[in-house]
Amino acid sequence: MPGMRKLLREFRAFALSGNVLDLALGFLIGAAFSTLVQSLARNVLLQFVAAIFGQTDFSRLHFSVNKARIYYGSFLTDLLNFILLAGVLFLVVKVMSGIGVLRNPGFAERECPYCLSEVVPHALVCKACGQALVSDLPVPEEARQRLKDLRTRRRIPVPVRRRTPEPPA
Repeated sequence: MPGMRKLLREFRAFALSGNVLDLALGFLIGAAFSTLVQSLARNVLLQFVAAIFGQTDFSRLHFSVNKARIYYGSFLTDLLNFILLAGVLFLVVKVMSGIGVLRNPGFAERECPYCLSEVVPHALVCKACGQALVSDLPVPEEARQRLKDLRTRRRIPVPVRRRTPEPPA
């Protein structure tokens, strides 16, 4: 069935595309990060609560209304877990943004309007098709100075090229 083969080819292209793989990787890292934050909230911060109140779990606290037990302690435990988890996430995000991890690094690519390939935002010429991406291309010395300024501003590591000494003539 030619229609089924085409459908399978399209699915394979979709499943192996960068967007799906990035999404899967982000999901896995998010799940691992969630486990880490939950562990910090439950195993460290909740133990401080236990040291103060004498117990980590308030689920046994209840009151009775017409022989029905209403366990408000379970709600208090879940509320405390939520507050601790939210606090830990807030602190992690603050620390990460403070050290610059959450800032946009400026390397997000954009599309070339001519060939639709991905190029870095500060590119003057498309690396795939060679088309100029700015209205007026600078002379090479100005382009080198522009690159130097960008690297200084963004603290991009400059590759060091070691020159081999020329043999004596």
